[in-house]
Amino acid sequence: MRSRVRTFFLGVVLSLLLAPLVSDGQQPGKVPRIGYLGATAPEGVSHLIQAFLRGLREFGWVEGQNIAVEYRWAEGRLERLPELAAELVRLRVDAILVGGTQAALAAKQATRTIPIVLAGVGDPVGTGLVASLARPGGNITGQSFLAPELSAKQLELLKEAVPKVSRVAVLTNPTNPVHALLLREMGAAARSLGVKLQLLEVRGPDEFDSAFGAMARARAGALVVSPDAVFLLHRTRLAALAAQSRLPAMYGLTEHAQAGGLMAYAPNFADLFRRAATYVDKILKGAKPADLPVEQPTKFDLVISLKTAKALGLTIPQSLLIRADQVIQ
Repeated sequence: MRSRVRTFFLGVVLSLLLAPLVSDGQQPGKVPRIGYLGATAPEGVSHLIQAFLRGLREFGWVEGQNIAVEYRWAEGRLERLPELAAELVRLRVDAILVGGTQAALAAKQATRTIPIVLAGVGDPVGTGLVASLARPGGNITGQSFLAPELSAKQLELLKEAVPKVSRVAVLTNPTNPVHALLLREMGAAARSLGVKLQLLEVRGPDEFDSAFGAMARARAGALVVSPDAVFLLHRTRLAALAAQSRLPAMYGLTEHAQAGGLMAYAPNFADLFRRAATYVDKILKGAKPADLPVEQPTKFDLVISLKTAKALGLTIPQSLLIRADQVIQ
């Protein structure tokens, strides 16, 4: 009898030791799948995806081992986003990670049940993605990056770099609903700075040349490029056009300055993508998006390219350089 009891308990212990490890909220043997819906192309944001995957690994999730990621890329063709979002819904992924406002809106239209995690969206409240930052409601939560508020600061920094500028062109994408919100903030800042804005709407790269032609005809003295997936995808060409037009330019994403643009002021998007993994982990363990407050960044990076400034014949004030987080020589 005693030997049978000992054998029974030994079997229980062995079964517990040999059982596969399963995260809270996941069924044994089920590998969760995350969908990624991106408006750009993979080569343009590979560093952001890697940051997200590093964030997952901090919680023990390793792509190809105990979690899978389904990638869908619009490659700048924003009209494809609804179709790609619908594909992820048909795959019944456990959550959808989105980069950019247009992708987030497409995901929201595709599903009201699958959790959606924002990896940096300009104004999720103003664009109707969530009810509030503290209480998102519905199936969406994640990271905001304060695009409307940042636009005023970007104009102020540009004016500090080019003190004599009186007319600034602003490149926006009318398909991005955040841009209407940021223009309101930038307009107020422009009035206080004594600057006139020239608003130019561009939906894709085939409209870039005509927009820069309009800037030249209006004799714009500087340029602000709003944060947008299409502009990010074609950032090298935009930097080249600004250089050819002799326009000092401020960008809403730091990747633009690294691609040859003069200046950028924005949150660190790699950090936003890494932080998005926190939401995915919580959701996979049973948390509901409606109960997870949307986070806002607390640190913003000022990047200045002295190489581009030199090519433009522009001297960046020392007061601005000492505040830069990165100076590109």
